[in-house]
Amino acid sequence: MFDFHRLRLPLKYLNILITVLTFVLFFWFTPVVSQALTKAPVILDGQQLFEISDSGQYSAQERTNLINSQLKNVISASESIQVKIEKRNQLPTILLNDRYLLTVTQQDTLPGSTLDEQANIWAQQIEGALQEAHLERTKTYLQQTTFIAAAILLITVGFSWLLGWIKHKIIRVASLRLTTSNAIPNSETLKVLELFFKLVLASMRIGLWMSAILYITNLFPFTRQWSYQISNILITSFTSPILTLGKNPYSLTELIVLVGLLFGLVIFAGTLTNFLRSRILSFTVINRGAQEAILILLKYGLIFIGTLVLLQIWGLDISSLTILASALSVGIGFGLQDIAKNFGSGLVLVFERPIQVGDFVEVGEYTGIVERIGARSTEIRTLDHVSIIVPNSRFLEKEVINWSHRNPISRLHLPVGVAYSSDPKAVQSALLEAASKHPNVLQTPLPLVLFKEFGNNTLNFELLVWTAEPNKQFLLKSDLYYIIYEVLQQREIEIPLAQLDLHLRSGKLELTPEMQLALIQMVERLSNQESDIDSSNPIEKGTEGIDA
Repeated sequence: MFDFHRLRLPLKYLNILITVLTFVLFFWFTPVVSQALTKAPVILDGQQLFEISDSGQYSAQERTNLINSQLKNVISASESIQVKIEKRNQLPTILLNDRYLLTVTQQDTLPGSTLDEQANIWAQQIEGALQEAHLERTKTYLQQTTFIAAAILLITVGFSWLLGWIKHKIIRVASLRLTTSNAIPNSETLKVLELFFKLVLASMRIGLWMSAILYITNLFPFTRQWSYQISNILITSFTSPILTLGKNPYSLTELIVLVGLLFGLVIFAGTLTNFLRSRILSFTVINRGAQEAILILLKYGLIFIGTLVLLQIWGLDISSLTILASALSVGIGFGLQDIAKNFGSGLVLVFERPIQVGDFVEVGEYTGIVERIGARSTEIRTLDHVSIIVPNSRFLEKEVINWSHRNPISRLHLPVGVAYSSDPKAVQSALLEAASKHPNVLQTPLPLVLFKEFGNNTLNFELLVWTAEPNKQFLLKSDLYYIIYEVLQQREIEIPLAQLDLHLRSGKLELTPEMQLALIQMVERLSNQESDIDSSNPIEKGTEGIDA
């Protein structure tokens, strides 16, 4: 059976190759905004020899097309190469195999050179390029070039794999360094770093494969024209203006650099806040919730101010973004209202601080410790170390129990039931003794025992204790119940089981005539069956006697 796992590595690089080709074709068919050219290049096998200008009624492009077609005809016909210069109409004219090729005009010359000098230079370049073209079409050259192309492909595959390995190693090292003291890494920072390295890896792989493809196509004379066209299209597309904001046009390269700077600003803000959290604020007397509030305000403030500064330095007029802002407000009103509501709720949580990082809260059916308050959601880690992501708006729309708000000291209720034969004062003393034996029960305020009610089977009491660690209330209740059971057993105070008493009363049962008749018939039927059984028993007994 064919093993498809062997195709994973080739398919991976095939996907990269398809991505590169898609990227190239996108720019190939994308209209490029450029100025009208006054010069056109003379190209042979994808190599630019020189540029010529307009001449009289012929444009530079028309002259170039004529020259390029004659050079291709000479190469394809494998003719001998003979380049001469003649004077025609007092202008140097270049002849190729005694056929007209080019007339050098004053517009074609470079500053500081004469017409003859320029004609000699171009004639030498044409002759050398034609000889090189003949050489590159020999069998020996094509074999060597094919070997080199295969080696470049293998090297590119190796470097692409190496980049992926380096990326995984860097992420692993970053994860180990960002691990907090409780062995839970900062997931938000890890996600940002992982996204950054993925983008860098994808960019480097695309650049690597594009460079390899362009280099390989440049080796062969038949594909060198493709390399020249792709390079020219890429350079023109990256450097030509594609977007105008205000009065300033921006090219794709400038936009990529701007996006990279903004992304770097976000990483810088996150790194700075992590440094302040671990190196400065952790050694202060500020509680954890206040620290997180300060860091959140600092992070988003840096991002906001830094973005404005970058846009101003980039020459972008902020007032030109008013139309974009109005369109964004409409989008928020229709499709992004939930995100905007959660973001606004996050600001309220940061400034008003009804909950803080480190608080032990209960939201609906979820109970846990607040680990992070983000712009859109809040992370709650339950006692089972399960992270619950709760939208910020939920904290403002529904009731939230915050056991740590302002004062973490909380009171716990422990109901206890004993038998009716027990002495209430002895039960009170036993419960207070059990509370005094646990170190996590506060003695101020004092524990309290309430006689709640007379239950169906028990006398119901309730032990009230105070604790400074509400996040450990479940463990504290369990320990107290263990101690209460031991103390009640020592004092011989009974914990009864649930009882159910059933009382039967005698009386006269009245039956309808139909029921009486049915009962009489049933009794007669039973008596007939008993008589039949008795009449058959003597025969069986007599048979048993004869056998004996």
